Amino acid sequence: MIKGYLITYNTLSAFFWGCVLVRLLVLYPLVGPKFVAGGMAEFTRNVQTAALLEAVHSALGLVKSPIVTTVMQIASRLLLVWGVVDRFPEVAQSPIYSTMVFAWSVTEVIRYSYYALNLARGSVPKAIVWLRYNAFFVLYPLGAGSEVLLAYFALDDAQAFDPRYALFLKAVLLIYIPGFYVMYTHMIKQRRRVMKNLGKRPVKQE
Repeated sequence: MIKGYLITYNTLSAFFWGCVLVRLLVLYPLVGPKFVAGGMAEFTRNVQTAALLEAVHSALGLVKSPIVTTVMQIASRLLLVWGVVDRFPEVAQSPIYSTMVFAWSVTEVIRYSYYALNLARGSVPKAIVWLRYNAFFVLYPLGAGSEVLLAYFALDDAQAFDPRYALFLKAVLLIYIPGFYVMYTHMIKQRRRVMKNLGKRPVKQE
């Protein structure tokens, strides 16, 4: 029952993030980066908010993902979609919004597809394993860097809205420095272990 639920959750998550990616790729050349958020910010926000279930899964022991790293990633993204883009929509007129969503959506299509296939089949095609443990070298800095820039762009509006909120965003920007190091090195360690065994046996979910 739990396995069936997790297969369904990961499959739907891969699908909806695929929808985010397709919408971005259609809107960007059609309306330009300034108007991309107007056509997809709400949908992207809702898809990302659904990821709160991952923290529940980790807390209940349904998956082996570390609760700390899971919460760190979800919290930073929720801050961006709710606390920056939704509150100060003008910052999303920057092309940086598009690079952020691109990095998020490609990452999540790969990640959720990996999980769904692993749960359903007990193994994952090597091409998807390779993407899962190598694409982050580019996608994670692109996504995290875009998040930092959007939060930075919002500081003036946040100051006008409430100086305490601006101070909060500044504190978050400082946290990104050690947070990025923790997450990036965690993924590198996972990659080293998985890639070492990639040619030896089917890869099980981490």
